[in-house]
This record gives sequence, C-alpha cells and structure tokens, in this order.
Amino acid sequence: MNLRIPGPTPLSPQAREALGQDVIGHREPEFEALLHGVTQDLRYFFQTTSDVLVVTASGTGGLEAAVVNVLSPGDKVLAISAGVFGERFAAIAGAHGASVLQVSFPWGQGLDVRVVEQALRGNPDARLLLTTHNETSTGVLHDLGAVAEVLVDLDATRPLWLVDAVSSLGAVELPMHEWGCDLVISASQKAWMAPPGLAFVGVSARAWDAMSQARCPRFYWDLSAAREYASRGQTPFTPAVSALFALQASLCLMRQEGLPAIVARHRALAERLRNGLRTLGLALFADEQHASPTVTAVCVPEGISAIEVKSKLARDHNVIVATGQGPLKDHVLRIAHMGRCSRSDIDHVLRALDSAFRA
Repeated sequence: MNLRIPGPTPLSPQAREALGQDVIGHREPEFEALLHGVTQDLRYFFQTTSDVLVVTASGTGGLEAAVVNVLSPGDKVLAISAGVFGERFAAIAGAHGASVLQVSFPWGQGLDVRVVEQALRGNPDARLLLTTHNETSTGVLHDLGAVAEVLVDLDATRPLWLVDAVSSLGAVELPMHEWGCDLVISASQKAWMAPPGLAFVGVSARAWDAMSQARCPRFYWDLSAAREYASRGQTPFTPAVSALFALQASLCLMRQEGLPAIVARHRALAERLRNGLRTLGLALFADEQHASPTVTAVCVPEGISAIEVKSKLARDHNVIVATGQGPLKDHVLRIAHMGRCSRSDIDHVLRALDSAFRA
C-alpha cells in the first residue's frame, strides 16, 4: 500500500520492528533511558535547548495542552487562520474561555505578515498569538520567520507565541529558539515516521513564567507536572511505551540523515510531485510561493468528483490519498510526501492519477 495521506504516515521499517518489543515499566531505569534519549533527539529537531515534553496524546491534544497551560478565561487571543487547522487552534482557545480575534486569510494563500503586524500592534493586550506553520487542509506553509521578525520589534507588548508544527517539524526548518517561539507542538504520526499517540511540546522560559499566572484548569494536560516527572525520566501518567520505542528507532534514522538533508529531501519530493501534476494538466490549489514541503493539494478537473477519484486510486492502484476538507471535500485531493517517502512512491502516485483521470 502506498499511504500518501497527511497522517498517519508510513512507519520506518525500524519503527515497525521496534513496535514488536515487549513493553517495559514506566517507572524503571530502562524507561528513563528511553525518554531521555528521545527528548535529546527531539531538541535537535526543535532547534532548542529548552524543555521538550512528550505527552501521550494526538496532535490536537498537544495543542490543547499548550493552550490551557498559558491561558486564563477571558484572555484576548489572536489566531491566524487560513484553513481547517488554523480554525481548530482558534476553536480550542475559544472552548476554554478565550476572547478570540481570528485573523483570516484566503484558503490556499500564505499569511500576509503586514496584516499580522497590524493585528498585533492594534491589540497590544493580546495574551497569546496562535499560528499554524503548515496548513495540511490546503497545502500551505506559512512564513513564520517573517512573523518572528515582527514579534522581535514588538518587544514588551509581544504576546506568547504558540506554533502548531504538527505537520511541519521533523521535515521543515523551524528554529524554535532563534525565532522566539514560546510553545511549539508536533506529533508522532507525521514527519517522524512513528505511530499515532505521542505529542511533543517545546516550552520556552517565557512560557514557563506565564504558566504560574494562567488560570485554566488542567490535570492530565498539566505541563508543569510533566516537566517535574521528566526531570527524573518519567511521565505523570502511563505513557504509550510501544510508540516511544518506535519513535526512538525513527529518530535514530533521522539523526543519521541530519536535518539539512531531511529538509532538502522533502522539498525535492514536493517539487517532483508538483512537476508531475502539472504535466498531467492538473492545477495546484495552493499559491506556489507558499506551497508546503510535506503535503500538496491538487484540484480535480471540473465535473470530476475528488471522492470518486480517491476511491478509484485505492481500489485500482493501492494508492491512498486524502480528499479536501470542508468546502473543498469533493474538489481537492491532498497528497502527502512527509516522513518515509521516496521518488518511487511519488512516481507511483503520478502513474495512478494518470490512469484514474484517463478512465
């Protein structure tokens, strides 16, 4: 099967083998060594020396954990949105009593940093800024480096910056420390070539300071407790031990390849797919200046159902892609090229698409 959805993504062979191990006690020295090694490897990809915590959760759980630890009900929150996952981040804050001001951009377009700066300067009382790095619903990678420059200029009035990097980190440059991100969230089932079940939360010193003042209730999501347990190589609650074994194996592969090579590989695969789609006469949904290195959204021709094409690809070619979301559901196909993906995988997808559209 050629699994090309934006998550879960294919496991590395080493991760599949690691999943076959028997579990170990999460209060034992063996687990302490496992968690310490995984955390050190994650810091390399987060490009930070700050805490990176591992939580047993989906990516959305990681986002909620980040929000509730620094939010008080009634706080003003700026949420940058240009797709389903930007809207979800905003909805999480709203569900916990935030006063959310959503700064929206057209789906398929990258954020306009001038508009973001205007919103920040016009709302100096905003406590949090929520941004999605890679919007998998539209295949867009937002320019967060430009946002980082704006936040540096704001200095004392800058809000805490929360970054949804669920589908970017591990495949795309996101220097947490250099950009001044306060909370960065990713998840195991994306570029990390591991099974679903783990979320990673990078936490800055500013974020830790803010947590002592935040009044949102939290128990399972209490990152202060997670930090305290992590200091002795444990987690507050029972972790997904098997998923950690698999993640450890994939991280070993990723460290051997190195972040620069991983970033270059993802960009090359994305370009190979997009060139092939253009050759087939298909239009890309996302603005190519902001096209994602991990997932491509392609428009199906007028009069053809994306849902039917998806079914045909699976039935006749063993290629599994995703359709669009929301209003794009029957008009767009989303093809992932993140994590474990090769040129032959991309070529297989292109041949299958050619056959499906001819039919």
